[in-house]
Amino acid sequence: MHIPDGFLSTPVWATLDLVAIPAVAFVARRAQRGFEEDKVPLLGVLGAFVFAAQMINFPVGPGTTGHVVGGALLAFTLGPAAASVVMTAILAIQALVFQDGGVLALGANTLNMALMGVLAGYLPYSIWSGAGWRNISIFAGGALSVLVSAVLALSELLISGVKMPGAVLGVSLALFVVSAVLEGAITLAVVQALERIQPKTVRRPESGRSPVLAVVSLAAVLLASVGVLFASAAPDGIERLGQQTGISSHVRTLFHTPLADYRAAFWQSASLNKAAGGLAGVVLIYGACLLLSRVAARKRSI
Repeated sequence: MHIPDGFLSTPVWATLDLVAIPAVAFVARRAQRGFEEDKVPLLGVLGAFVFAAQMINFPVGPGTTGHVVGGALLAFTLGPAAASVVMTAILAIQALVFQDGGVLALGANTLNMALMGVLAGYLPYSIWSGAGWRNISIFAGGALSVLVSAVLALSELLISGVKMPGAVLGVSLALFVVSAVLEGAITLAVVQALERIQPKTVRRPESGRSPVLAVVSLAAVLLASVGVLFASAAPDGIERLGQQTGISSHVRTLFHTPLADYRAAFWQSASLNKAAGGLAGVVLIYGACLLLSRVAARKRSI
């Protein structure tokens, strides 16, 4: 789902970068106004969990994988504004530290997944959850968040002049639909599991001593250190599309980092460098979300 540098034309990525900056600033102010200090630990833990979950690619079709995006899950537990801020932090660290998604294309990825994807995911829940269709609204929110993000990404590629034969575009859309259905099912399963541990977690996250925090923290660590060892190495939907259209050769890397591709380069063992890279990411995301929430709490009290 992450668009790398080189896939989008300069006018497209530059415009989306300019649009994303004030958009993120706006949702950050909204998140600050509705910020609750007892959400501070939950922000960090859920951000780390979503980051770890995104590292686990699973097959969605022949030679193609997908992964959890997590925007809807964050929106259900934190609220859409806070969820957008957390997702933006995740995308920024993925691009700058792990070189997953382009640095120049960060505005596009942020708009697709952190802003429009989160908003689309929360919309069914906000409309239907009180009408006796709560589980359906959660499933629909997870699925819609992926579909909207995917359609936006494909549209940006088309506007950038990427030529997609009808068959290739149709297959890509079908694979994204499969990913969306899986996202909806996974989102619903996670929400139900959290609420078995602590009822009403989604509607009103509780204080820092919640058992949910311990369970989600453990899940994030296990996904990042053990789950990644079993993740599929096949390309995801956007990467596969890049291969099919020939634009993979246009991918640019602006700089190199020691944690590129979620691998700690200082470990010789392939298993150890993947586990170390995943755990480093969990710590970085948790720290970034904690810092953002502390800053929001401090500014709100001034």
